Amino acid sequence: MNDTTIIDLGVQAMLITGKLAAPILLTALVVGFGISLFQSVTQIQEVTLSFVPKAIGVAVALLACGSWMVHEIVSFTGTLYEKIPSLLGG
Repeated sequence: MNDTTIIDLGVQAMLITGKLAAPILLTALVVGFGISLFQSVTQIQEVTLSFVPKAIGVAVALLACGSWMVHEIVSFTGTLYEKIPSLLGG
């Protein structure tokens, strides 16, 4: 196993991590921005107001994207298992 292989595996792991985290992070970002905009317009300055909508939004994102996320991580793991013999030099 050489340096290029290790760097390639690291890059693939970071890309899959970004792909899996994106739907949840973007949902929380959009909901948080919407709540902040609502608070600015109505001048309601309640800190806890954004927690429940963000939690609901993240739960909906997990329900909507959960099967895709599991498929992606299982596919990535399967690919890694298939590469084990070549990584060990066999």
